[in-house]
Amino acid sequence: MKTNEGNTDRILRVILGLVILGIGYWMKSWWGAIGLVPLITGAIGTCPIYSIFGISTCKLKGSTS
Repeated sequence: MKTNEGNTDRILRVILGLVILGIGYWMKSWWGAIGLVPLITGAIGTCPIYSIFGISTCKLKGSTS
């Protein structure tokens, strides 16, 4: 899979995923499992929804700006 998430996007997704998982654990709710989605997409660097819509937050390689 092609990476379509930039570093900031990935970091925010991992943090958000961990927070959601933590809240779910603290509240003893399975809804916290939703936190796995941003955690996994942040860890692998690819978002399927971004791919569908052709969005990328990655900086282009070889870009001078």
